[in-house]
Amino acid sequence: MRKLSHLIAAVLTLALLLSITGCGGSADGKTHLTFQIWDVYQRPGMQAMCDAYTAQRPDVVIEVQATSWSEYWTKLEASAESNTMPDIFWMHTNQLLYYAGFGMLADVTDLYDDVEPDYYEKHFSEISRSNASGSDGRLYGVPKDKDNGLLVYNKEMFDAAGVPYPTDDWTWEDLTDASRKIYDATGKYGFMAYNDDQLGYWCFVYQAGGHILTADRTQAGYTNPGSVKAMEFYVNMQKEDWCPDQTYFTETAPGTAFFSEAGAMYLEGNWNLPQLMENYPDMRGKWDLAKLPKCADPIEDSESLDQDGRATMSNGLCYSTAAHGKKRDIALDVIKFFGTEEAQRIQGENGAAIPAYIGCEETWRSAFDAYDEKLNLDVIFDQFDYAVQAVYNSASPKWKSQVLDELTRVYAGSQDLMTGLEKMQQIADTETAKKLASD
Repeated sequence: MRKLSHLIAAVLTLALLLSITGCGGSADGKTHLTFQIWDVYQRPGMQAMCDAYTAQRPDVVIEVQATSWSEYWTKLEASAESNTMPDIFWMHTNQLLYYAGFGMLADVTDLYDDVEPDYYEKHFSEISRSNASGSDGRLYGVPKDKDNGLLVYNKEMFDAAGVPYPTDDWTWEDLTDASRKIYDATGKYGFMAYNDDQLGYWCFVYQAGGHILTADRTQAGYTNPGSVKAMEFYVNMQKEDWCPDQTYFTETAPGTAFFSEAGAMYLEGNWNLPQLMENYPDMRGKWDLAKLPKCADPIEDSESLDQDGRATMSNGLCYSTAAHGKKRDIALDVIKFFGTEEAQRIQGENGAAIPAYIGCEETWRSAFDAYDEKLNLDVIFDQFDYAVQAVYNSASPKWKSQVLDELTRVYAGSQDLMTGLEKMQQIADTETAKKLASD
């Protein structure tokens, strides 16, 4: 009888433990959280922030899980449908409006009210706040970082062609002139115009006075005169012998081409610079950074920005949690810490990204202290003065890939540019109208 009672007690104890685990607890008595990201290079920085939090809350364990960009969104959508989203996750501006619109993200607008009521306004720029805002103006994530695109160039190729390095006053004409001279002198490609939006034609559209979306994000601007001017310039570059066509890029990414010294220039995002310095040690000292060239004669338009022909696209991620997550309260406490000066400094010093927190931006420079060869990082910070927020609306996940397909047909020569732009306009407007109607 004593053995039987011991057995029953053991079974009951096991059942209790299983029930606790099933309800979000664990055998060690700690709260275990998952933190999903899509960039393995930022894992150390994210882990360092988590370690700083758990040092204050040893009853919490945070597992940082990194996956690829495409797999990330496939998994997130599936988990959203089954109400099993990660406890904490990165949210991108091209998806935030979509997820927030369906009520999947926790509203964090009042998260810092006990600290200071205007916390977000005091510590994050308008672009950073906009990147984390839903269509209703509420915040659905704590701003994480900010970025912009810049011109990367090979100094040795410029030297070999006798071409001066890019300056702050470079124009589109300077870009094409240098490309021609470098190609003629070295046989290497000049500027590699890749079929991309944020690190491609978007920048040129805004430089020319065009726009991708209207200010209220309800209509596209692909057929706007400034947009057409920019697209004609950008797309037609691939017709030059100094620029690869898009068939080339199906096998070789522009960054790969640049660091294998096949071409002299391309557009890159500052978020990739630390890993490029690490991954290509033999190229250190051979390349540097410059501001994006400007449009010398932009077209004035009611929707365009007064930026004297200058523009670069600026994006920024945020830390989010599910609106109805089982561990929502503790997850909110974690991302509240992630938005503090302490945490954002940790992120910057680990080279993860330029912190969104005002005053912490320069901490990101320390990621390059280990290298004797220095990059002109000043251009990144200077470009924030005229950066344009990456243009998305709640329908972007529906129209973005369709628009890219039409532009690909233009590049392939299967349709002319104006026809392509008209179709891109129609696609974006139609999908946007559908989404607005459903809201």
